[in-house]
Amino acid sequence: MTASETIRMRRSIRKFKPGVTIGQEQIEKLLEAAMMAPSACNTRPWEFVVVKSRDKLDEIAAVHPHGKMMSGASLAIIVCALPEVQHGVSEGFFPQDCAAATQNILLQATEMGLGSCWCGVYPKEDNIKKICGALGISGLPFNVIAIGAADTSPQARGFFEKDKVKYL
Repeated sequence: MTASETIRMRRSIRKFKPGVTIGQEQIEKLLEAAMMAPSACNTRPWEFVVVKSRDKLDEIAAVHPHGKMMSGASLAIIVCALPEVQHGVSEGFFPQDCAAATQNILLQATEMGLGSCWCGVYPKEDNIKKICGALGISGLPFNVIAIGAADTSPQARGFFEKDKVKYL
């Protein structure tokens, strides 16, 4: 699959096939893709929490207002932001950097034949507290990404809109 095909095939999957295990090699490939993302001054203001525990996935589904699909996912990856590593020119760019890492995970999952869904956490204080409490983490959860074998094939929702482009 080409990069162009992968971009156009990516969908937000909210229903997963039960009982599918994602191997450690696949998990590491997803994480490597995340860590290949660009970041301001190469500060790499992120760390990752991989959740494979069914109980913890169900707990995320219970506390995240839009994360019900976690109860069917094979695993979740939480992208945690490290804003404190950015100083000077790079300061404050962690949201863009963590978003780039997230997009790489989504595209890598698609290329691997897996489904995924990005559920935002940051900047909603209530969501941050709930995810930190559910997982016992002290970092800044940027988002939760559900990953598994897709049990649905939604139509594309993205499309090219010429009127949103200005040429100078």
